[in-house]
Amino acid sequence: MPDMQKKYKEEVRPALQAKLGLANVMQIPGLKKIVVSTGIASSADRDAFTEAQKQIGLITGQRPVITKARKNVANFKLRIGMQNGVMVTLRGKRMYEFLDRLVHNAFPRVRDFRGISPKGFDGAGNYNVGIQDISVFTEIDPDKLKYPLGMNLTFVTSAASDEAGRELLKLMEMPFAE
Repeated sequence: MPDMQKKYKEEVRPALQAKLGLANVMQIPGLKKIVVSTGIASSADRDAFTEAQKQIGLITGQRPVITKARKNVANFKLRIGMQNGVMVTLRGKRMYEFLDRLVHNAFPRVRDFRGISPKGFDGAGNYNVGIQDISVFTEIDPDKLKYPLGMNLTFVTSAASDEAGRELLKLMEMPFAE
C-alpha cells in the first residue's frame, strides 16, 4: 500500500470526519482520480506527440492516450479529429504514488516555489493546477527533452464543496500558498 494511501486511511479520514462534523463515514471526502494532461499545438509534428506520450508515461507510470479535437476552431486552425494533446487518468495505487512524488519531490524542485494557488477549485470540490515545466520531476532528463512541455493536473474528489476539497488536499500535504 502506498504511503499516501496509508496516510489517508489512518490520519486524514478521521481528521476530516471530526473537522467537518460528519456522522456517516461514507460522507468523508476522498480522492477519486488525478487527470494529467498536456496540450500540443496542432501544427506540431508527429514527434511532439510521441515525445509527450513518452515523457508523461515516465512521470505517471501509465501509458497516456492522444486526445483529438471535438470541435472545429478556426482561430487555432483546428479541425474535428485532429490530435491536440495527451492525457492519462490515474486511479488507485498509481494515483497515490503520483501524489506522493508530486508533493514530496516535484513541488520542492520548482524554483522560487511559494505554494500552489488556492483559487483552482471549480465549485464542486475538484482542484486544477498547472505545472509550467515537467523537468521538475526526477524521472525526466532535461538534456533529452526535445520539446518544452507543461502539464495540467486535475484532482477529482468526492467532496461536496470547495472547503471540504481544500481541507482534504491540505491534509494530504498539498502545499497551498497562504
